[in-house]
Amino acid sequence: MYMSTDEVRRAFLSFFESKGHQIVDSSSLVPANDPTLLFTNAGMNQFKDCFLGAEKRNYTRATTAQRCVRAGGKHNDLENVGFTARHHTFFEMLGNFSFGDYFKHDAIGYAWEFLTEVLQLPKDKLLVTVYETDDEAFEIWNKDIGIPSDRIVRIGDKEGGKAYESDNFWQMGDTGPCGPCTEIFYDHGEHIWGGRPGTPEEDGDRFIEIWNNVFMQFNRHADGTMEPLPKPSVDTGMGIERISAIMQGVHSNYEIDVFQTLIKEAASIIGTEDLDNQSLRVVADHIRSCSFLIVDGVMPSNEGRGYVLRRIIRRAVRHGNKLGANGTFFYKLVNKLAEVMGTAGEELKKQQPVVEKVLRIEEENFARTLDRGMAILNEAIDELGDNKTLDGETVFKLYDTYGFPADLTNDVARERDVNIDEEGFEKAMNAQRQRAREAGQFGTDYNKAIKTEADTDFCGYSHVSGESVIAEIFVEAEQVGSISAGTEAILILGETPFYAESGGQCGDAGVIKTDSGLFEVRDTQKLGNAIAHHGQLIEGVMAKDDKVLAHVDAERRTAITLNHSATHLLHAALRQVLGEHVTQKGSLVRAENLRFDFSHLEAVSDKELREVERLVNQQVRRNHQVATNVMDIESAKQKGAMALFGEKYDDEVRVLSMGDFSTELCGGIHAANTGDIGLFKVTSESGIAAGIRRIEAVTGEAALDALEAQQAQYEQKVSEGVAKTKQLEKEIQQLKDKLASQAGASLISQVKEISGVKVLISQLDGADNKALRGMVDELKNQIGSGIILLGNVADDKVGLIAGVTKDLTSKVKAGELVNLVAQQVGGKGGGRPDMAQAGGTDCAALPTALVDAEAWITEKL
Repeated sequence: MYMSTDEVRRAFLSFFESKGHQIVDSSSLVPANDPTLLFTNAGMNQFKDCFLGAEKRNYTRATTAQRCVRAGGKHNDLENVGFTARHHTFFEMLGNFSFGDYFKHDAIGYAWEFLTEVLQLPKDKLLVTVYETDDEAFEIWNKDIGIPSDRIVRIGDKEGGKAYESDNFWQMGDTGPCGPCTEIFYDHGEHIWGGRPGTPEEDGDRFIEIWNNVFMQFNRHADGTMEPLPKPSVDTGMGIERISAIMQGVHSNYEIDVFQTLIKEAASIIGTEDLDNQSLRVVADHIRSCSFLIVDGVMPSNEGRGYVLRRIIRRAVRHGNKLGANGTFFYKLVNKLAEVMGTAGEELKKQQPVVEKVLRIEEENFARTLDRGMAILNEAIDELGDNKTLDGETVFKLYDTYGFPADLTNDVARERDVNIDEEGFEKAMNAQRQRAREAGQFGTDYNKAIKTEADTDFCGYSHVSGESVIAEIFVEAEQVGSISAGTEAILILGETPFYAESGGQCGDAGVIKTDSGLFEVRDTQKLGNAIAHHGQLIEGVMAKDDKVLAHVDAERRTAITLNHSATHLLHAALRQVLGEHVTQKGSLVRAENLRFDFSHLEAVSDKELREVERLVNQQVRRNHQVATNVMDIESAKQKGAMALFGEKYDDEVRVLSMGDFSTELCGGIHAANTGDIGLFKVTSESGIAAGIRRIEAVTGEAALDALEAQQAQYEQKVSEGVAKTKQLEKEIQQLKDKLASQAGASLISQVKEISGVKVLISQLDGADNKALRGMVDELKNQIGSGIILLGNVADDKVGLIAGVTKDLTSKVKAGELVNLVAQQVGGKGGGRPDMAQAGGTDCAALPTALVDAEAWITEKL
């Protein structure tokens, strides 16, 4: 029976839904609150806290089609992708899970029913493995399911290894939940080489594992003790690509509908007809991981997850280039990918423009990287001299630092008759792999974590104080009966008005009082279904079961709620101004300010920021009621409520609406009306990663403080500017006076004598009119006794000045002289007998006027 990949996915989820399982959406490829994982690499990742007992949900059975990536850290399949039948960087894991509900019997029964009745696989094509000592699982398969014992393979511990080190014994880490597993294999037929699991030929491709059922049965302690879990659980996984290959009658995963569609599309875009080329497989696989990593907020960079994404993109582009691709091609596959992924491609369709743009930009950047890498490689080869071997460290540096593919280094070296130090390169690569493995280890002891079965009722939506009872007290992860003054502790109450940090909103602070003690709450966090109040007992004593009065710091809470409501308005405004591709990538809401991270490929311009501010403040002035409705998740989505992709939501969710401007799913605490926000002011906008921007802002009193501080800053800058301008004007005038003085000195050579009197008449061009007086004074000092007349042309105007030493004013008066000239140049003027100034507008008439002035002086003398 042929089934498409999408049909297999829907059939699996539907089957387990019929068995009482909650269908849970795939979580993000970036694990939430789990520093031990680079990427989500198994279906159970999002349920890890459920298995650890740190989180409880309103269902005990779940089923998913989880997106996974294995291309870095402990699980790294990158180098094999495209060259084997079943290695991928991206894959989907179908899974069903039980959190203390059903166990081995039902898990095995469900798996067998789905494979043989829903998918109608031939029973004689299936065989199973169990852990060597798991007689219970063996008996279920043999007696209840009816599988002959010769098709049930017991797999023991690895030769020479420690106890429980087996392919059929699963462990979350060195400590914590663990247990045996049973795997289901499909026999592809005698025509394909390979042996049954547990034989020397097990690595062949004949018998392929399609489903693994893990039975979390024990809690392993650091000393190796295996303690039975009080509520055994089930974690299963089946790769959708492998089962789809079987349902479509093909052997290789790359022959299923999804890959064949992508391979043909890639061949068409690149311009090749060789559909069996392994490079096309690489491209088809990598477009899936790259696209969905970007959807989940990962952007190309030089470290962490972004570095892995960059490597995958560059590997795909390199293989496209090997096929003859010209220019950018990789991003053009996104559209076809969104189509062929069916029900699993909805989020990709929403973010398709962003994904395409990121891939195109990275591809263009890589073209430049190749140029740089070639230059470095050629220089390194040139410096070898007679030594014809390129050291492994250089090859690794090109690969690791510059993203220059090792196979390309080999190609260039071969062309230039140079050998590669393969051993040195592998040594450097192995060191990197070891670092990656160490970074991927679980670093905490499960048995040292705080574990509580308590449930805390939250009453803080409508109250900031309330009566309650101390349910549990923890000091350094150990439960205690009482505490005394000075003790740092965690209090868990039966009911509390304190909001625990969640969704970016910080935890409440305040005090918890009893008749005999006062506890200062500094932070509030979630601890499974309990709410943990972190702080210190300031005075007195407190004990379990004490009645308490819990008081939230109301002023701090109010400031937090205003900022939280503002983030919703900001999110909606950003989507209006920048585009629908904007999605929240993180937030921090506290009393002092708010921080909002979002997807956007470019810096937000000043104009765009002003528009965002204007929109938010417009909604504040409209004073919308902040309405909250509790409804099922599907109704919320139909209402248009925005959900944060990758977040976990219960069946019933809180839908927060602010008019028709913003509707989002949110469990946080908010203002009653948008008008309570008062004022919204952006304080900064910056980039924090490739394609991720950050806005910081303030509201209410803090916004007014920010405006006042900004106003004071502007006033200070204006005052400083005015003072600076005055100082500069003073300095300029001093320079002009100095220049005028120097110019005056050069005019001495033009002095002539008329009737025994020294006379200087000269025309200047571009001199400062304000400096003319100083110039004349300097000239009078130099000639001792005489008559001076200067005409200056500047800015299409005439400036005139005359100076007469006092011993000559009885014969020639400066005022009369300057007025004579002024009348001829379209102006008038006058002054004292010894100094006079005037102006005019007829610059062309100045030379003649000065000649006439000399004749007038001659006549007077």
